[in-house]
Amino acid sequence: MEAALLLSWACLVFTIWMFSTGLSDLWRMFTLKNTENVQFLPFITTAVNNLGWFYYGRLKDDWTLMTVNSIGLGLQTCYILVYLYFTSNKCRLLARLGAAVAGLSTVCLYFATVSDPSARLAQLGLVCCCFTVTMYLSPLTDLVKIIRTRSTKCLSFSLTLATFLTSTSWTLYGVQLADAYIVIPNVPGILTSLVRFWLFWNFPSSSLTQDKYPYRPVQA
Repeated sequence: MEAALLLSWACLVFTIWMFSTGLSDLWRMFTLKNTENVQFLPFITTAVNNLGWFYYGRLKDDWTLMTVNSIGLGLQTCYILVYLYFTSNKCRLLARLGAAVAGLSTVCLYFATVSDPSARLAQLGLVCCCFTVTMYLSPLTDLVKIIRTRSTKCLSFSLTLATFLTSTSWTLYGVQLADAYIVIPNVPGILTSLVRFWLFWNFPSSSLTQDKYPYRPVQA
């Protein structure tokens, strides 16, 4: 029980740290009064991911999943609203946001038709698992570019460290609960973080804290 509680707090602290790396983008938008060099897609995908894992935690009655993802959803909502306020492409981004809401609504309607609680939990876990794995693997194209250019200027060391600690905590937490849906999607986070550490070691940069291409997978 003590180990589970310790892992719960580790997941909470490290995941909130990872989500809060977006505050640098928030500060940049407020300072420059524009959204230059800040990506919108990671905010939307992370918010959707947070919603999925919150619902999964609710079905499991897991306070750790619900707490972490409710905080994450609040932060992502804040980032999205600020981005929409300062961007000059409001119509196009609102259309993307509307498409995300429509897709999420469709998924919610489907799960509302699944009457068996066990089947609903398993299917939702599978969906969240696949979505999270996709988010962790999506920056691989950037890693290929870094190897080709031998420069890590586009990587954030703090985000890489936060991702590694977060993924490790959730993997151990999933093992403690014997929940493969939590374990599996976080293993790629550990592996991609290790690759990034290797890149920092081999291609050191004076801009280790730069976060030009942020990605914030989520949680589980």
